[in-house]
Amino acid sequence: MVLDYERNQSLRNDYSVDEFKHLNLLAEKFPTVQSVCSEIINLESILNLPKGTEHFLTDIHGAYETFSHVLRNASGMVRKKIDAVYQYALDEKTKRQLATLIYYPEEKLEIITKEESDLEGWYAVTLLRLIEVAKVSADKYTRSKVRKAMPEDFAYIIDELLNERNAKKEQYYNSIIRSIIDVDRANSFIIAISKFIQRLLIDRLHIIGDIFDRGPHADKVMDVIQNHHSVDIQWGNHDILWMAAATGIRASIAGVIRISARYDNLATLEDAYGINLLPLATFALKTYADDPCDAFMPINTPSENRSSTQAKLTSKMHKAIMILEMKLNGEIIRQNPEMCMDDRLLLDKIDYEKGTVTIDGRELELTDKNFPTIDPKNPYALTPEEKDLAEKLRFSFLNSERLQRHVKTLFSKGSTFLTYNSNLLYHGCIPLDDKGDFKEVTIHGKKYKGKELCEQFDLVSRRAYYNRERQDKRSRDRDYMWYLWSGADSPLFGKKKMATFERYFLNDKDAQYEASNRYYKLRDDKETCMRILEEFGLDPEKSHIINGHVPVKVGKGESPVKADGKLFVIDGGMSKPYQKVTGIAGYTLIYDSYSLILAEHAPFESRRNAIQEEIDIVSTRSMLERATDRILVGDTDNGIDIKNQIQDLNRLLEAYRKGVVKVKSVK
Repeated sequence: MVLDYERNQSLRNDYSVDEFKHLNLLAEKFPTVQSVCSEIINLESILNLPKGTEHFLTDIHGAYETFSHVLRNASGMVRKKIDAVYQYALDEKTKRQLATLIYYPEEKLEIITKEESDLEGWYAVTLLRLIEVAKVSADKYTRSKVRKAMPEDFAYIIDELLNERNAKKEQYYNSIIRSIIDVDRANSFIIAISKFIQRLLIDRLHIIGDIFDRGPHADKVMDVIQNHHSVDIQWGNHDILWMAAATGIRASIAGVIRISARYDNLATLEDAYGINLLPLATFALKTYADDPCDAFMPINTPSENRSSTQAKLTSKMHKAIMILEMKLNGEIIRQNPEMCMDDRLLLDKIDYEKGTVTIDGRELELTDKNFPTIDPKNPYALTPEEKDLAEKLRFSFLNSERLQRHVKTLFSKGSTFLTYNSNLLYHGCIPLDDKGDFKEVTIHGKKYKGKELCEQFDLVSRRAYYNRERQDKRSRDRDYMWYLWSGADSPLFGKKKMATFERYFLNDKDAQYEASNRYYKLRDDKETCMRILEEFGLDPEKSHIINGHVPVKVGKGESPVKADGKLFVIDGGMSKPYQKVTGIAGYTLIYDSYSLILAEHAPFESRRNAIQEEIDIVSTRSMLERATDRILVGDTDNGIDIKNQIQDLNRLLEAYRKGVVKVKSVK
């Protein structure tokens, strides 16, 4: 290829060697002038289609049923499409049933097929209705894109039904419907087209962090994300904790287990991920045999269950792993003075005889004074039993196939931040100093701030995970991956301390207070948000920040819209433990070709009620911004990529016509 280039010296002024190589590779895919022209025409037409609909969700915290329902109903978009087609033609009950059928086709069909007296008639009517809803859901996409979204088994049939109905072909159209019923494929077709509708209505899904902890089914949420057709994730501090645990970081493993015990979710570790907690249970029963561990009872344990054997065992395991976590945290902090986390070294501040701890010059009485595994002279030293326990747990986390699969998904689809279609997405904050400037943070002896800081933490985390079996200098990467969970200058955390010890062992509210980074005061300021957008290479006049992490207290009048519409906080408390704080059950930010819309969700009762009683999530939609002109694909990041492809194809077309690149096919 290079020789061909060198034979014709006159080409040097028009094509570099690298471009010549690139054009020849492109010619393998488009081997004729006709194929190049067809692709240019196709891509040019795509640029003029409306942009796809993006959905933004955050802080799922294991709330699988709510998360799943929000995806199935596309944050209310399914019902909106049904109303668009059948606003006056169908009554409310029929529209509710049709919507529920699209959300949960398998389960709803099982009920309907048992109850419906004229099943064939119901099939005929329902198939026609689903096709009409599918049509309006697909109307802004190319036929090629719609075809790719179709379930393979029924792609040809759905394609025909979506595109071939007219007066001349009515008999043909009806015969397809009739045949689907006659060959006993109606149920399979309904399931396929319902999932097809769901997929069309969410063109891109953005998860703004914190999939894990608190709720019981983060594993099921991850299964959905792993199989989603188009998704990205901005890591939250709870996500990075699990990612660090899967990396084999012992302090993070202890943190994952502690939070799971605190929220009574140890079953997720054992049943969903196959983590062997028997060594911890054995150690806890032996070490804390006579300790009631009352302060470590799982949150919200009903009073009638507090005396149960399981609750008592969980409490002992909870305390045992918490003390182990404090020791392991201390090991990392003492090895990394540049982290500036000495204020989190508290085990050496305890007077074990008096039962007090000194914090910020104040001597405070401990609520729990039993520390059988701590040597007051060397409080961060692990006992032989703790060392053995830590290694057994590490082995279990490193060898959990499902956990490793989910964490690889978090790495492949995730990052610390994302810029996408003029929006800046991140979970926590961009650390600012007391003056409001981007705060400099030292990592491996070098200072970073703003965008560079986020990029460096991203790089460190990837290196730590993919070198997890190496016991060399990469171990410091593992330390900084741990830091992202609770470090004072972590962009995923954003508080000056995580007061874990204080919450467990003190009744002092001042000691338990976790001061936030300056960012959380200044994110209401438009100028600050515009500086952040500029830092990440976005046009501050046209762009927005989309943020999670800190629940919006809607019940107290707090607004998710900050800085005159430059920043949106969309943590509305999807997880039940947060709903008392927020007063709602989550937000979805929807960005379609016309506008930015915020959907505020009421609490989801249950999957069972949604299916049997056809009770949907009640969502209140608020328009945040409306575009003057409809936003087209050409206005998006995808549009930039397409324009670059068109530019390359035009160069190839030119090269074909000049005879510079040989036409690869005579067809």
